[in-house]
Amino acid sequence: MIKFDLRAFADSSHIFLKHQKLITEEAVKNIVTSKNLTNNKIKNNFDSIFSNIEKEAYRLYLIYEEIYGKEVFSTFIEYLYQSKRIKSILEIKESLGEYFYSFDKFFLSLSQSRRSRSGKTFESITNSLFKSLNYPFNEQILINGKHDFLMPSEKHYRENPLDCIIFTTKRTLRERWRQIVTEGTRGLGFYLATIDEKISSTQLEEMLKHRIYVVCPQTLKDKCYNNDVNVLSFRQFFKDHLDPAMKRWKDNGVI
Repeated sequence: MIKFDLRAFADSSHIFLKHQKLITEEAVKNIVTSKNLTNNKIKNNFDSIFSNIEKEAYRLYLIYEEIYGKEVFSTFIEYLYQSKRIKSILEIKESLGEYFYSFDKFFLSLSQSRRSRSGKTFESITNSLFKSLNYPFNEQILINGKHDFLMPSEKHYRENPLDCIIFTTKRTLRERWRQIVTEGTRGLGFYLATIDEKISSTQLEEMLKHRIYVVCPQTLKDKCYNNDVNVLSFRQFFKDHLDPAMKRWKDNGVI
C-alpha cells in the first residue's frame, strides 16, 4: 500500500522564505503606511519602527504557518479517510503512529525555515523601508560578490563607481564581512547593516582600512560600539551619508 508522503510537505515548507518579501511588505503596510508616517519620522525613529515591523512580520509569519499546517493535516486526514484506513479513534491513533518520523521531519523542516527566515527578514525589512523612503537603488547586484543594495543604480556604478554607495545587510557577521569588498569592487563607501553585538575591535579596524562602515541601531551602538568611528546609527547613516549623496545625485541629474 502506498503511504502518504509527508516529505513533499516538509520539502515545501520553505515556501515561507519565497514569500518573505510579501510578508514583510504587509508588515510595513500595517506599521508604516497605516499610520501615515512621514520620511523624517521614519528616519528619526528607524530603530523602533524596524523593531515593530520585525515583530509584526513574525506575527504574520506564524499566522501563515498555521494556515499551512492546517492544510497539511487536512490533506493527511482526507488521505486516511479516502483510503478507508480509519473507521475508529483507535485506527486514527495507530495511523498517526505509523507516520511519526514523517511528521518529525516535517516539524524539523518548519523549525529550520524559521531560523533561515530571521536573516532574510533583516534584509527584507531594510529593503521595504528604503523603498518607503523613496531611496533609489538596484538590489542583489553581482559586482565581485553580491550586494543587497547599490545606490543610486547599477548604471551609475558602471559610469562612476566612486560616486555610489554599496549597502549590504547581515544579521550576524563572523568573517562574512569580507565577502562585501574585494580588490575589484569600488565605491564611495561600503555600508554593512547588522545587529551583531560581537564585532571585535580588530575586525572593526580591518573594516576601517577597507572603507567599511557598520550601520546598526542606536541602542546597539551605545551599548557596544560607542567609541568606534566607523560604526554609525541608522540615523547617522541617513543624515551624514545617504541624504548628502542624494542631494549630490539630484544636483548632478543622476536621479
